[in-house]
Formats: sequence, structure tokens, C-alpha cells
Amino acid sequence: MSRQVLPLFDNLHQGVFRCLTSATSSLLHVRQAHAHILKAGIIDDTAWSSKLISLYVNHQCFPEAQLVLHSIPEPSLFSFSTLIYALTRSNLLAVSLSVFSQMVSYGVLPDRRIIPSVIKACGGLSALEAGKQVHGIVSTSGLDSDDCVGASLVNMYVKCDEIGDAHKVFDRLPQRDVVSCSALLSAYARKGRVDVTMKLFNEMKDFGVEPNIITWNGVISGFNHSRDYNEAVIMFQRMHSEGYHPDDTTFSSVLSAVGDLKELKIGIQVHCCLIKQGLGQERYVRSALVDMYGKCACTLELTRAFDEINEKDIGACNAVITGLSRNGLIYNALKAFEQFRDKGMELNVVTWTSVIAGCTQNGRDIQALQLFREMQSAGLKPNSVTVPCLLPACGNIAALMHGKAAHCFALRTGIADDFYVGSALVDMYAKCGRIRMSRLCFDKMPTKNLVCWNAIMGGYAMHGKTKEAKEIFDLMQRAGHKPDLISFCCMLSACSQGGLVEEGWSYFNSMTKEHRIEAKMEHYASMVNLLGRAGKLEEAYALINQMPFEPDACVWGALLGSCRLHNNVSLGEIAAEKLFKLEPENPGNYVLLSNIYASKAMWSEVNAVRDIMMSRGLKKNPGCSWIEVKNKVHMLLAGDKSHAEMPQILEKLNELSMEMKKAGYCPETDFVLQDVEEQDKEQMLGEHSEKLAVALGLLNTPPGTPLQVIKNLRICRDCHAFMKFISRIEGREIFVRDTNRFHHFKGGACSCGDFW
Repeated sequence: MSRQVLPLFDNLHQGVFRCLTSATSSLLHVRQAHAHILKAGIIDDTAWSSKLISLYVNHQCFPEAQLVLHSIPEPSLFSFSTLIYALTRSNLLAVSLSVFSQMVSYGVLPDRRIIPSVIKACGGLSALEAGKQVHGIVSTSGLDSDDCVGASLVNMYVKCDEIGDAHKVFDRLPQRDVVSCSALLSAYARKGRVDVTMKLFNEMKDFGVEPNIITWNGVISGFNHSRDYNEAVIMFQRMHSEGYHPDDTTFSSVLSAVGDLKELKIGIQVHCCLIKQGLGQERYVRSALVDMYGKCACTLELTRAFDEINEKDIGACNAVITGLSRNGLIYNALKAFEQFRDKGMELNVVTWTSVIAGCTQNGRDIQALQLFREMQSAGLKPNSVTVPCLLPACGNIAALMHGKAAHCFALRTGIADDFYVGSALVDMYAKCGRIRMSRLCFDKMPTKNLVCWNAIMGGYAMHGKTKEAKEIFDLMQRAGHKPDLISFCCMLSACSQGGLVEEGWSYFNSMTKEHRIEAKMEHYASMVNLLGRAGKLEEAYALINQMPFEPDACVWGALLGSCRLHNNVSLGEIAAEKLFKLEPENPGNYVLLSNIYASKAMWSEVNAVRDIMMSRGLKKNPGCSWIEVKNKVHMLLAGDKSHAEMPQILEKLNELSMEMKKAGYCPETDFVLQDVEEQDKEQMLGEHSEKLAVALGLLNTPPGTPLQVIKNLRICRDCHAFMKFISRIEGREIFVRDTNRFHHFKGGACSCGDFW
């Protein structure tokens, strides 16, 4: 019997040996060999086990490889190295570090071949503390003199955002190579450290290192990332002049920088250059080219560049949708989007987010909400970019229920703590009249950046809560955030709502004196609005004449609006004349001047302005209001009878009018600036869109339910008085947001204190 067993074991041993030494062994054969080794009781043999680990690694069977490793009483460096290298290469970085930790605990010292894989795992995980521990092992074992190990440490510290430590390691390298130089240069460029980047780049030749394509690309894309667009373009020009040939990555980065600079001439030159190099059909170059023309507002060239793409991929499609939307061509963008869908193209989250953002930015708010629903129905999950693109649409039309639904989605998916999602929620609730909810969202944010602080400041300003806005401004600075241009816009707006002229001047002057921020056009417009609304029209006009640059339509528009508020004909004519030159096609400016004349019963001048409008084909923008009822947003136009419930709405308004007159309400017909009978004036006031919207809300919501209305024009004094009466008679809270501010009507009073 024993004579038969021994030959059988010898044959088995040879079969296992052939399997373990064959590079083509299947996974089945490896597992069979593993079983035979276990049966034969030779798993303790380090040589056999190491070969088994290597084969499992080749088949990506890491759990089996680890199992074999753990079964070896005294594993060798080769056993650990094989597994660590493969795990790092397969991006199983945490597991790789765990195996390395086991290796150290066994007392097995690493060599220069395995350490780079371990350091790479630390960098990939941004595990700084683990990286420092490995660095300590490297130093004590004398491996820090190895060039490859040193370069790996530089990369690790760069990925852990510790550029100072990376540079220290770099300085101690006995032989600096292009890999470590490129990593350090890219890191400095991404941080916007232009001087240090250029100094190190120029020193490369002193080290005996020539930059390669990766070096150039790292610096150019780094400057692009840090928004040093000019530097990115300059480096591209230098690269070209020194005889290096850009690749598709280079062109993608520089085209993005050119687009952000809006330097069309340079963009055309880069376009010509990439055509000469035969890279016109490269995937990322095509998308970058379309994007560049879009940023430069060249929609014709954008469309041409897109049409010239032989095989259109999703990146190029996304770029064309974004480019068209950015330039106000939302109809074309939506048409392109539908064409892509009809062709069965696999649209991704970026595509849907781009078209939703385009609708929001171009006044298609209801369509943005519809697309958001369609996106989810198509099986795509919105992300932390999609939600901030949608929320402004909810705020724009006071679609509170839709905004709350988006908030719930953000909470469920764990993106509510994102800076931009959080600030968009703060803004949305403020625009929907829920300033307390806005503040609650702000307070719940675990960390806040300047965008978040500006969002809550803007919300308080919109609601006329000057005191709270000032408190936030002070809190923000105590938290270590320096105010920026937007912060001061918010504060000037808050002062304007409260009529706080002295405080407004204080914030305006502190911009340059204390914070070294030069006032921009929007700050001057805010100051003109503040002074004008407070009745200081001459002071506002003097400020305009002292501006260091030519005032734009926003500045003159602020003055004209204030002249309308105080019925100042002389300054109103000056402002209107400027606006007619700057915005000849804007009917609002003609209407404001006409209303100023009408307030003074200057009917011949009114008719003259209207004749100019007719000759230019201009029509007054109709008053328009939005209200959300039963999760549906309704739009109502002044004087429009097309709404399905219009008979009931008008009947309800008539009932309310009768009740209000009994309570002492008298329509303020002075604000109907037309030469018609008093009865006709009352009828015109009754058809204002915000009244229609409130009546619709009263008809379709339970008693006591708050009503939320958005108005595209400034609310008139008669409608303001109407809302106060309704809030008392009906026992409702009514939130009305006009172009100027928020009005919160409750119990017969308004939050604005009748100053707006």
C-alpha cells in the first residue's frame, strides 16, 4: 500500500509545480493547486505560498491571496511585496496599507522596490499621518537616499496638500528628476503661487532636468485651476516658442483659460494651431473648443465647431447646450437637448444639469422644475451641482413645495452639507418668504464659506431686515471671513430697504479705506438707489457725476426709478435721456418717464413718449404674478382673462372689494396714470396681477393657509393697501416679492413699514 502512495505524491507534486510555474494557469487550476498544497501539508513552505499568492494576484483574487499570506508562519518580503504592489495597482489602497501594516508587525523590513507602492497608497487616500509614519520608516531604514522613493514622497505630500513638506523632501533629493519637479510645479500652480512656480520652473535646467509634456501640462492646467488664466496662456505661448508640441490635454486646458478670459483672437489662434497638429477631432479638444467659443459669446462659431465634429460624444453635446444657454439662446439649447434624446444618446447627469441651469438662468423656471422630474424618471440621480441649479428656479417663482422637495432630496442623498447646496437652500427659502427657515438652514451648515454668509445677508436685505443683515456682516468677519464685492452689495441693499443713508455711506466708504476693495458699478447703483429712495435725488445725481467710470444702465435706472417715486421731472428727464441711448429697446424706461409726466398731469408729454414707443415697436411689459397652489405654479397676467378660473377670481375680487369698502378702504386711483374716468381707474386697479393671484390662492387653499406671490414689477400703493386689508379680513399671512423687496403682510400690517 505504501509503495503505491509515494509515487502518487510524487506525481501530485510535479502537477502542482507545473501549475505554479506556468504563466497561463487558469483560476480553476490555481485553486486546484491550492487545494493539493493544503492536502499535502506544504502550505507552510514560503516558496510555494509566494508563488500561489502571485497567481491569485494575477487573477485579481485578492481575498484568496490574503488568505494564503495569513497561513504562512513566517512570510517573506517577496510574499508581502507581491500583494502590496498588486493592491496599490488595482487602487485597493486601504487594503494595501493594511497589508503593509501587517508586514511591519511581522518585523519584515521594506526595500526600495515596495516603498513607492506604499507611499502611493498614502497619497491616493490623502492619508497624511500614515504617510508621515512611512516617511519615518524610510528615514530610519536609509531608503531616503533613493531617487524613486524620494520622488514618491514628494508626490505623496503634494496629494496630501502639504506643499511645504513636499518641497523639503525635494530639496534633499540627491538627484531630482522630471517626475518630482512636475508634481511640485503642478501643486504650486494649482495653489496660484505664480512666483514660486516660475522660479522653480526656471531652475529645472540648473538641476539638469528638461521639462516634458507632463510638466508643461501640469503648470498650464494648474494655473487654469487657480484661475490664473493669463499665466496659463503665457505658459502655453512659451511652450510653443520653445519648440514643445502641445497634446490634447494642453489644448483642453489652454482653451478653457482663453474662454474664461474671453480672448477670442487668442482662441482662434489656438484653434488654428490644433488643426495644424491634427488634433481637431480629439475628444476633449472638441468639447473645449465648443466651450471656448461659448464663453466668448460666439454662438455661430460654437455651432460650426460642434457641427464639424465627426463623432459627437456626450462631452461635446454638454458643451454646446451650456454654450447656447450661457448666451441666452435657451430655445436652441432645448432644441439640441431634445434632438440628442431623440437620437437615443445616453445623456448623463452633466447634460441634464446643464439644461436645467440654462432654463433657470433664462427665465424658464417652470420648465426647469419639469426637467428635474424628467431627469429622475429617466433613472439619473441629481448631484450636488444639479440641486443648486434647480433651487434658484424654485425661488424665482416661489415654488416652495418644489423647493422643500429638493431640500428633502438633498438630505436623503447626503449632499445638504455641501457649501453650494446649503447656500442655494438659504437663498431659496429667503426668496420664498421663509427667512426663518433660511436662517435655520444657514445655522445647521457644519462649515460655511463666503458664499453661505453672502446668501443669508442677501436674504435679510431682501426682507428689509437691516439689523439682522448687519449682525451677520459682523459675525462673518469675527469668523475670519473677509467681505467681498457681493457682501457689500448685500449691505448697501439692506441699508436701502431701511432708508439708512448714513450707514450706507459708512459701508460704501469702508470698502476702499478698510478693506481695499474698489467699488464697482453695482455698488454705485446701490448707493444711487439708497440716496434716491430716501429723497436725496440731487446727492444721488452728484454721486453719478463723480464716478470714476461711465455709469451704465443700472445706475441711471436707479436714478430714474427714484425720480418716479418722488415724481421729479427734471432729473427724471436727464436719467431717461441717458437710458434711451444705453437701452433703446427697453420699454420700461419709457414707461417710467411717462408715469412721471402722468403724475404731474403732463398729458401731452405722456402722449409724446407713447408715440416714441409705438414708432419703435415697443410695448409695456405686462404685470405678471406667480403663485403656487396644490404643488402647481400658476402665472397670471394683468388684464388677462385666459385662466380657467378667471370668472371665479373676478367674482371673489368683487366680493372682497365690497367688504373692504365697508371697512373703510378706498382705492388709490392716483396710481392709474391714465387720463380716464374714476370708475375705469378702479377697474384697472382690480385687474392687477398680484390681486388676481391672491384671489386664486384664497379660492383654492384652506382658511389660514399662508399665500406666496411673486410679482415681476414693483407693487403699487393700492395693491399694497389691498394686501394689508386682505391679511386682516381673511386672517391670512401673505408674502409678496416684487422687484424691490419682500412684503410680509399679517394682521393688516406690512413688514416694510410702508417704506419701499
